[in-house]
Amino acid sequence: MKLTNNTILITGGATGIGLAFAEQFLQEDNEVIVVGRREEKLKEAKERFPKLHTKVCDISKEKDRLELFEWVTKEFPKVNVLINNAGIQQRVNLLKSTNDWRYYQNEIAINVEGPIHLSMLMIPHFMTQNEATIINITSGLALQPGVWVPIYSATKAAMHSFTISLRQQLADSKVEVIEVFPPAVNTDLGGVGLHTFGAPLKDFIEGIFEGIRNGQLEIGYGGTEKRLTASKDEIEQGVTNSWKSFLNNNPDFQN
Repeated sequence: MKLTNNTILITGGATGIGLAFAEQFLQEDNEVIVVGRREEKLKEAKERFPKLHTKVCDISKEKDRLELFEWVTKEFPKVNVLINNAGIQQRVNLLKSTNDWRYYQNEIAINVEGPIHLSMLMIPHFMTQNEATIINITSGLALQPGVWVPIYSATKAAMHSFTISLRQQLADSKVEVIEVFPPAVNTDLGGVGLHTFGAPLKDFIEGIFEGIRNGQLEIGYGGTEKRLTASKDEIEQGVTNSWKSFLNNNPDFQN
């Protein structure tokens, strides 16, 4: 993927990893469009980075995705990069899943349905460009699930599988497919203050851009880089160890 002179659409781009990607791509001389559900956060992002283009869009809703596709291809016909970054993470005690199903289904709609549908919408347009890229932001939990976030982990595993299929189907086209596997990063994913122990956002972005510059199609950072080549036994032991650690730090989770 070339890093300059692109027109880039980033979902979930008003905060966190999405906004950090937007900032870096702006510095690399690209035109950047960010979308998100919260208009106030988009306004804050625009104030920080006046060159950003913004649009309110709930990626979980089919109507919004269709409207986004029509709008972005009309207003920015040179759009050639899609970064599927929007996502939510919910801790779920499967022994006491008392919320209405819509609460859990929303995580699936945002994390899986949204990026798959938007990718399928954008592919025909991308095929008309000189070159194009789809970047799917999955998670280290796609490879080694976090037991306390079972639906989130499953959605990211689904996106990892989809990304592999997408890359194979587009192998002979002009469209490159990149997957990024974040570890816990110091953002508000899952709730304010839950990931303060994570990797510094700036360091993470710098590491991912180094991978892009090096032509990597699967880019991990820190522990997630190791998971890309871990054995089945290592993954299973990692799942068990991280679950025990979580319960030690959150003893009331299953009560």
